[in-house]
Amino acid sequence: MKKLVYSFSLILLMSCSDKEEKPQRELSADNPFNVELNQPFDFANVTGAAIEEYVDVTIDNSVQVIEEIKKGSTPTLANTFEAYDGVSNELSKAYSNAFLMYWTSTDSITRAKGLASSQKIDSLMTVLGADKALFAQLKKFKDSDAYTQLENRKKRFVDGVIENFEQSGVNLDEAKLERYKALRSEITDLTSQYSTNMNTADLVLKLDEKGAKGLPESFKATYKTEAGYEIPVMSSTRGPVMDNAVEESTRKEFDKLYANRGADKNLDVLEQLVKKRYELGQLMGYNSFAEYNLVNKMAKNPENVWEFVNGLVAESKEKAINDIEVLKAQRAKAFGIDESLPINSWDLSFYKNEILKNNYKVDNEKIREYLPMDACLGGLFDIYQELLGLEFKKDETATVWHEDVEAYKVYEGDKLKGRFYLDLYPRPNKESWFYCVPLSSGKQTAEGYEVPVAMLLGNFTKPTETMPSLLSHNELNTLFHEFGHIMDSMSYEGEYSLQEGTKSDFVEAMSQIFENWTWDYDILSSFAKHYKTGEVFPKELFDNMVNAKNVSSGLSAQGSLRRCIYDMNLYDKYDPNQPLDTDQLWKDIDNEMNVMDWYVEGTHPQASWIHINTHPTYYYGYLWSEVYAQDMFTVFEENGLRDQETGVKYRKLILSNGSQRPVDEVVEEFLGRPSNNKAYIKSLGLE
Repeated sequence: MKKLVYSFSLILLMSCSDKEEKPQRELSADNPFNVELNQPFDFANVTGAAIEEYVDVTIDNSVQVIEEIKKGSTPTLANTFEAYDGVSNELSKAYSNAFLMYWTSTDSITRAKGLASSQKIDSLMTVLGADKALFAQLKKFKDSDAYTQLENRKKRFVDGVIENFEQSGVNLDEAKLERYKALRSEITDLTSQYSTNMNTADLVLKLDEKGAKGLPESFKATYKTEAGYEIPVMSSTRGPVMDNAVEESTRKEFDKLYANRGADKNLDVLEQLVKKRYELGQLMGYNSFAEYNLVNKMAKNPENVWEFVNGLVAESKEKAINDIEVLKAQRAKAFGIDESLPINSWDLSFYKNEILKNNYKVDNEKIREYLPMDACLGGLFDIYQELLGLEFKKDETATVWHEDVEAYKVYEGDKLKGRFYLDLYPRPNKESWFYCVPLSSGKQTAEGYEVPVAMLLGNFTKPTETMPSLLSHNELNTLFHEFGHIMDSMSYEGEYSLQEGTKSDFVEAMSQIFENWTWDYDILSSFAKHYKTGEVFPKELFDNMVNAKNVSSGLSAQGSLRRCIYDMNLYDKYDPNQPLDTDQLWKDIDNEMNVMDWYVEGTHPQASWIHINTHPTYYYGYLWSEVYAQDMFTVFEENGLRDQETGVKYRKLILSNGSQRPVDEVVEEFLGRPSNNKAYIKSLGLE
């Protein structure tokens, strides 16, 4: 019997009465999503029709199980919460895999069906989260004596489900509840519009030889045309252009194009999103959307976020101002430009790179030559396997959605722990950022343990017939970071799928910590070798990189904090009586921070910023998480970066936890003390 059918049948057995029930729908035998437990979906044969059937069957079966939960006369943990966890798991899995096809498929119909089908599930989850009869059954169990006997993770499981329902409008009156559902649907539709507009912008920078001066020769060769050069404006081309283009006009033009992706449509979309999210927060009884959205995060409320952000602004401001003076001095030395003149935002990367090359002998383009993607992946795999006590095996039998994609299985000894996919290079209509995309959570079932599945979505420079994909050191950090998320997904081993996720403002810590491994020479030199000669990454070059690590670190921190402030202003300071000018907001923040004018007239970076679209009031979480990441890394510094005992302890305590235990509790157990921000402040060079 196929996995989908069996799991729902099991739920029915737990939740229904003795009378004969309507049988669950079955997927067509040839549907690529119809597979046995822990077998991969047949992604190569996924079509729009297959997605539709998979999602429709999942929805129908889910609704049937929910109705049986609501009919139960004597709610138990098994026939209410555990049954609901099973429904949530199947819906989440169908949503994630449908949305995956929207983000990655090369077929327009499949993308469209993936989006439409994922939205159907999103709408159903909104309805379920506000289902008063379902909530009444769940509450009936929580109010029973059986609930009082629960301890630890089972009690947290029940409490977490109840809290999520309460944050999903279930306690609203009927009129407000209908408005809540409508707002959620409208917001989902707007976020999809925003992403589509951003990912289909397809902007190109056209250059002649003068405009291309300074760009790496291999980079130029990739985008050479008969008339000059045509460089697509996307994440993987931004660094090479902004770091190296000698002509200021080239940097400015690329910067303006990059900051205007999707702007013709997304400024209006964002305005509607902010307005509707504000209304949603008000509807739920909060002063702002941020106040509503932060309740279930570590920060808990906007006041704590503002205190955290403002504290870091003050900590890093002096260093940032000094960083600007250093950049101006380099500009004056190299190009004779008066140091009293302000520096432009499109010049920051270029002059920083000039300092790195001239003062520290760090040439990022030379560094790339030692970091071909295949070698970096091999090194990354070796380190993660050794450190965490795992083994990765390439799955040659699994089918994939594009020829660039690779599939792997993860083992702990002989035990299958999970599956992951790598989709590392850009292509038309693919999502344009970098993510770990969870495709299914770990969960205990009657058939056995359902292992987690995830995908690393990247947009690194694609190899050509003559050149491998070469990474900058910053891109190597990104690769280690995103793969850290993969390991977080693979490590979960809890009973319930709804406990797989940790607090969203801690989740980045579990991947940020692994960026530190790229800053250890023994680690880096084990795989970083010149793509032509095989020469090991030079120790002198590495030492120069370390010495230069905090060049412009204060300015970088201020840049991140500027975005945190923008995000929080959108969702915490919105006033419907004073329409928000999202361009003016950048200027106001620059004036408030009083470090430099980052904003470029005529640009709209808020139109292609995925976080404020799909992850509102999230950006502060990168810095919040970084504090924990650097603190936890001190344990590895003490015990060794390849110490498997420490690595396995980290996996078992931190990565596998999800929400089974409180974050602060498991972090303190790992550290052997309460957490603090000393290591983070030191990492910025502010001590």
